[in-house]
Amino acid sequence: MQKETNNYKSLLVNIEQYVATVTLNRPEIRNAFNDEMIAELTDVFDSLGANGEVRVIVLAAAGKTFCAGADLNWMREMADYSYEENLADAEKLAQMLKTIYECPKPTVAAIQGDVYAGGMGLVAVCDVAIAVNIANFCLSEVRLGLAPSTISPYVIKALGARASQRYFLSAEVFDSKKARQLGFIHERVSEESLEDVVATFCAKMVKNSPDAVKTCKHLLHEVAGAPITDELIADTVRSIADIRSSEQGREGVQAFLQKRKPNWLTKDNA
Repeated sequence: MQKETNNYKSLLVNIEQYVATVTLNRPEIRNAFNDEMIAELTDVFDSLGANGEVRVIVLAAAGKTFCAGADLNWMREMADYSYEENLADAEKLAQMLKTIYECPKPTVAAIQGDVYAGGMGLVAVCDVAIAVNIANFCLSEVRLGLAPSTISPYVIKALGARASQRYFLSAEVFDSKKARQLGFIHERVSEESLEDVVATFCAKMVKNSPDAVKTCKHLLHEVAGAPITDELIADTVRSIADIRSSEQGREGVQAFLQKRKPNWLTKDNA
């Protein structure tokens, strides 16, 4: 099962063995995003999230840089925007980040190079981040007289509040070793092994129940940081009851007890 989609100007999309790879494809400007790329990322993650042939989505990039943030030409245009135009523009970026963050499919950032400014938001909204050893990271907005406002909910959650205080305010560059120590990325790998490591990880996730994965993503978003109240406990009780009584929940338990593979595993991913 392989499908390539070339309907986008700034992205490449490929689906193979239940894994969709979305590649930022503006290497000549370090994969900096503009309004077109923002719209295309929103559309593709919305589409892939609803695609039954997709169980994992990889966000990758062409060239030497993963993402340098906003396109300078686009920023020059924004310099003449009215407040209302800036508000509308920022809302589109916020919607793109929210769409990726809330995608029902697990998302993996395959980071082959440096990540700056808004690119940090793209990494933060993905569930898992795997980076090459040579990658550097930077929240550079304050150098330009700006602030990482739109990406802040996701970056602070991924980087941690205390570390965010330092890097939001200092605009320091930090390397992949520090990013791993802070938990912003999950793994550091060599440039040569990135593709294989990501493929191996995705192959493991493809074997999991799609419905259970969707439920887990909901739990991660709703439970993390929430106070343990009677309402939260009731929500988790309903969640486990729902998944136990679901088709895939029943099938998964029966398959385990009968020592066979569940029916969501096919010859392609067994």
